[in-house]
Amino acid sequence: MTAIEQIAAIEAEARASLAAAGDDGALAAWQSGVFGKGGSLTGILRGLGALAPEERKAVGAAANLAKQALEAALAERRDALKAASLAASAADALDVTLPGRPLRRGRLHPVTQVRREILDIFARLGFATVEGPEVELDEYNFGRLRIPEHHPARDMWDTFWLDEEVDGRQPLLLRTHTSPMQIRHIDTHEPPIRVAVPGRCYRYEATDATHEWMLEQVELLAIDEGLSLANLKGTLQEFARQMFGPERRVLMRNSYFPFVEPGVELAVDCFACPGDNPACPVCRGAGWLEIMGAGMVHPEIIAAAGYDPERYTGFAAGMGVERITMLKFGITDIRDLHANDLRFLSQF
Repeated sequence: MTAIEQIAAIEAEARASLAAAGDDGALAAWQSGVFGKGGSLTGILRGLGALAPEERKAVGAAANLAKQALEAALAERRDALKAASLAASAADALDVTLPGRPLRRGRLHPVTQVRREILDIFARLGFATVEGPEVELDEYNFGRLRIPEHHPARDMWDTFWLDEEVDGRQPLLLRTHTSPMQIRHIDTHEPPIRVAVPGRCYRYEATDATHEWMLEQVELLAIDEGLSLANLKGTLQEFARQMFGPERRVLMRNSYFPFVEPGVELAVDCFACPGDNPACPVCRGAGWLEIMGAGMVHPEIIAAAGYDPERYTGFAAGMGVERITMLKFGITDIRDLHANDLRFLSQF
């Protein structure tokens, strides 16, 4: 094989191995094997001095052409590998120009929605929102509300008592209503008073479609000069119409609560039937739906707060938020509200 044929074979073999090089390390090894001190093409160039002048000129020219061609092929292969690497990196990289993945939006629990709506309505009617402790003293939960120890009215509330004892008594309990905060408020404020008191209450009750051991209440208290049952009626009528619709009819009827005199219940006409359908799942044919208890604050409570009962009168009202929620949305089982079933909750 002549020297020129050797050069052609070296070039062909180098091109084949260059095409198989897949990274920078392989390219460096290829370059060293062709152009390095012991490289195949370098050996040809070093042997030019032993050739005859005429042959040296022809072999030298062929070797230089092969070197230039292989150098160009090396640069081309390096650029191709770099472009492929950039393309692969781009495919895996985060494109900051893309919009973010949308997060699934939650929503407020239906009881929370209704509680906020209740408080918003009363805020528009001039009532400030105040909150109190859920662990309460017997004095505020019962005693100051004209429900002394051993009074049969206490049987109306199934109470959770705490084990803590003071002087042989258990004065601490989980509040059964939010009325204690009304007493706490009037102890530290002077008339005129208009407050709405939201919060959780606890009663040791069997759970069924209309009862839960934990419930939310909103209670009202207004004390001022000249307040009468007419003021109470007007306030509650306006609340019912804003909550359930302006076409609602409102019924007030006598009832008993230890801390008001007289006591009344407020009901609205059924919005699911004309009022005479015994199969109605909402009113069961009664035509009216009770939504809260209310009444005029007993003069003894006003006097116990240090106010003059001859000068000041007041009214109070209390409603279960779950009850209002069930009526507003047509829910038939209170247990659905706290079952954490997203299929149910996502409807509201």
